[in-house]
Amino acid sequence: MAEYVIDATDLLVGRLATQAARAALHGKNVKVINCEKAVFSGKKTMIIENWKRKYGMGVPKKGPFIHRFPDKFVRRVIRGMLPYKQPRGRDAFERIMCYIGNPDDAKGETIEGANAEKLPNTRYVRVGVICKELGGKWHE
Repeated sequence: MAEYVIDATDLLVGRLATQAARAALHGKNVKVINCEKAVFSGKKTMIIENWKRKYGMGVPKKGPFIHRFPDKFVRRVIRGMLPYKQPRGRDAFERIMCYIGNPDDAKGETIEGANAEKLPNTRYVRVGVICKELGGKWHE
């Protein structure tokens, strides 16, 4: 089966997620490396407040479950782009793996048009910073 390795360094999370979801739905095994370096565009305070609000919602046993590790955090964002409640979406979600750093020293591809340099301003926040603010205890 074909494998698709994406290097998430300085890529916008939403655009990264759409490409990863599309590749997984087409039957490719998708690996996303350097998840802690992916970015959300916008003001830092607004983004962190939004994720803290989502994290504080609900109850511990029922959810919503917002992970505080960057690899699981990005994987959940990708899940939002899939029909994960249907068999086809579940199978695609199982083909997606996200990693902190680059465990296999694999050469990852970057996605054209998804780079943070394309933003009209320099307002963005890395996923690693968001996870730290939510209380994640991972180390870089």
